[in-house]
Amino acid sequence: MFADLHIHTTFSDGASTPEEVVRMAAQAKLRAVAITDHDTMDGFWPARREAELLGVDILEGVELSTEHDGMEVHILAYCIGPENTRFQEHMDVFRNARLSRAQKIVTKLQHLGIDISFDEVLKTAGHGSVGRPHIAQVLLATGKISSIAEAFEYYIGVGKPAYEPRLKYHPAEMVMLVRKLGGVPVLAHPGISCADDLIVSLIEAGLQGLEVYHPKHPREMENYYLGLCRTYGLVATGGSDFHGTGMAGHGRLGEGKAPYTTVLQLRALAAANGR
Repeated sequence: MFADLHIHTTFSDGASTPEEVVRMAAQAKLRAVAITDHDTMDGFWPARREAELLGVDILEGVELSTEHDGMEVHILAYCIGPENTRFQEHMDVFRNARLSRAQKIVTKLQHLGIDISFDEVLKTAGHGSVGRPHIAQVLLATGKISSIAEAFEYYIGVGKPAYEPRLKYHPAEMVMLVRKLGGVPVLAHPGISCADDLIVSLIEAGLQGLEVYHPKHPREMENYYLGLCRTYGLVATGGSDFHGTGMAGHGRLGEGKAPYTTVLQLRALAAANGR
C-alpha cells in the first residue's frame, strides 16, 4: 500500500478538484493522499468527503513557501487540522500577502502596456490561493504570450520587469511554527531546492522529515536522502507534486509515493508533538 503526500488542486495552482484527485487516487489504488495546496487547507474538506465514500485515507497537509539565500524553499506541514484557528490565522496572513503580491504584479504589467486586469486573475484562480501561475494563465488566454514558460521568462520570473518579491519567511521560522502548532514539518523536494548545510540547520530548528521520493529525484538522490533520514532520525516521505493531468513540470499522480506506513509515522509524530 502506498501514499502520495504532495498534491495540488484547484484550491491553489492545480487543475483538478479535490474530489477528482481522490477519485484518481482510488483508481490508482493509492491507500492515502495528502492535499498540500499552497497556503490553504480549504481543499481538505471536499477531499475528505469523497475519500470517505471511496475508502481513501486523507492526511492533512499544506505547502508553505519560504526563502533562503534568494532561493524558494518549500516546507510541507502535515497533521495540523484545518480547524486549528491559530494555524488558520497564519494562513490568512500568507493568502493576503499573495493577493497583494498578485495585484502589484498586474499593476507592473499594466505599466508595461500589457492590458490585463486583476479581476481576470481572481476569476482564473477561482476559490484557490492566488499565485503567479494564475497571472501566467491570464496572459496566455488573452494572447499576450504563447506559453506559460514565456510569462516567467519575459515578465514575472525573478529579476524580470513585472516581478514582485513574496512575503519572506526563512524556512527555519516555518519549521518552528509548524512544530509549535503540533504539526510535522517536512522539507519538500530537497534535491531541487536546497543545500545540505540548510538541511542540517533545519533539523536543529525541528525539521522531522525529508521528501525523499519525488519525480525529480533520481534513484541515486533518493538513496542519498534516505541515508540522511537514517542518520538524523527523519521520516522519509514521498509525493508526486501533482498539479493536474498534463501539467508540464510536475509528476503524474502516484509517480512519487511513499509506503502507507509513512502516514502512520507522521501521525505518531504529530501526536507526540502535541503533548
